[in-house]
Amino acid sequence: MGCAAENEMVVKQDPKAVAEVRRFVRLVAGQWGMDDFVPCLVATELVTNALQHAASATDEEVILRLSRTEDDALWMEVQDAGCDLPHLLAADTSSETGRGLFIVDQFARCWGIRALADNVGKVVFAVIDRT
Repeated sequence: MGCAAENEMVVKQDPKAVAEVRRFVRLVAGQWGMDDFVPCLVATELVTNALQHAASATDEEVILRLSRTEDDALWMEVQDAGCDLPHLLAADTSSETGRGLFIVDQFARCWGIRALADNVGKVVFAVIDRT
């Protein structure tokens, strides 16, 4: 973990690691007196996307960072080495995939993507209100 202002977790290249991500988010949200349902949901979607689309093609790490905004919301970001930027898909009622960013879009105050310099990857972030 990082300093008190920011908490960081390196996520293993394993789909089972998503359960560890949820435990980490619950711990941090609890320390901040915040309900953990929405943060766990958003973290699950962002980390799963990174593991499926970016990290699977490389041996690079996926990093989850949690911090607080000035107005006490949760700032969440997931960094990976993939250079392809994710995009919101139209939800297909019969598809088992493709809803991750739709869920993030519904529950986060805002979210976005920032490409890292020198094509070393990207950061997908989301801001989640306390309630």
